Amino acid sequence: MRDLVVARFNSTGWFNRRRLRVHGLLLAVCLWTVFAYNYSTPGRIDRNGLIKGADFLHFYTLGKLALYGRGDLLYDMQAQSAMWAFDRDVANYSYVALYGPQVSLVFEPLARLHYLRALAIWLALNVLIYLACCYAVWRHCPNLRDEGLTVAILALAFPGFFHLIAWGQTSGLALGFLALAYLALRRGWGLLAGLAIGCLIFKPQLGLAASVVFVLSAEWRVVAGAIASATLQLAIGWIHFGTAVMRAYAHALWSLRDVMPWLEPRPYQMHSLRAFWSLLIPWPGVAFSLYLVCAAAALGITVYCWRHEPLLELRFSALLLATVLVSPHLTVYDLVILAPAFLLLGNWAAGRAGKTALLVRVLMYACFPLFLLGPVTRFTHLQLSVIAMAGLLVIASMSEARFFAAKLRTGN
Repeated sequence: MRDLVVARFNSTGWFNRRRLRVHGLLLAVCLWTVFAYNYSTPGRIDRNGLIKGADFLHFYTLGKLALYGRGDLLYDMQAQSAMWAFDRDVANYSYVALYGPQVSLVFEPLARLHYLRALAIWLALNVLIYLACCYAVWRHCPNLRDEGLTVAILALAFPGFFHLIAWGQTSGLALGFLALAYLALRRGWGLLAGLAIGCLIFKPQLGLAASVVFVLSAEWRVVAGAIASATLQLAIGWIHFGTAVMRAYAHALWSLRDVMPWLEPRPYQMHSLRAFWSLLIPWPGVAFSLYLVCAAAALGITVYCWRHEPLLELRFSALLLATVLVSPHLTVYDLVILAPAFLLLGNWAAGRAGKTALLVRVLMYACFPLFLLGPVTRFTHLQLSVIAMAGLLVIASMSEARFFAAKLRTGN
């Protein structure tokens, strides 16, 4: 069987091993050459005239506030900008303060270091998390066992990983928690899986799909673990900073709609159903209504998958795809959480023939350039990456369940 899978991988027409390696290598070289060239300048400013690490400056600032004991400024945008008023490199930077107070404690150790040294450590940590997650999931992909080099090349070429490092964001932590949840579910450790998923409370939009799916699927151990870890994480911030800071955090979340223009300055870099309709439909009310309808449909499909799909690799892939699609705020660097889904779907497709498996390969291949073509959406107003991910969600949720149902009907 294994020899058959390897032979099929080498002869799957256009999507053969050699072509995937060559295209993946070309993309990886282009992406990381651009990154290296952009960061090759001395000092903190890159060749685009921006601070290196982009969003990391915000986390570095939060760490400074924790270091100085100024929790009262965690949700004061103007005060945080004023901290750098006399630094010509970053004097004009401003970030929306929406992270839970516990996040500032994570970055307090890095805030003790020079900015560039702290950034280097943070980026290195994200690289290690990403590679470890890819390796851990790949080990459970028997149909890709002999494709280590191909998987490594495509992992390096994955646009979500590139943007994670280029922006210096925290999505690598979210990937780590989700990968841990998958490994726990494989062993039947629902409580541990829930503990991992609950840690997403620092990016609550990435836990929206999971909360709906596990509650409606009556996965109570997972739900209990998620509530416990989310509560503990918030409690740490509460104990350290006090009630006033937690009230400020709650007020910041409640006032989210007022700061959306600052939170999403590049809507073309958003890859979710909300972004899809907002870019396509010029009337905000209609666009938001269509988002709610489509998000409900995506969640309904995922719940159906979780209840009826016999293969965990497809159930979890559907969950990750739904997480991205229904998120009310998802930027291109958050796409890194799809790395396990691409591995699991690739493993599934590599072990099967037919039109469905071919369509999975086509859609996953298309996602790589589509994740990078967000800026084109400024002119087309059509985020094709969302259509591709929606197609993958439908396939992951329906294909194997139909296959097993057909076998039961025929008695085979």
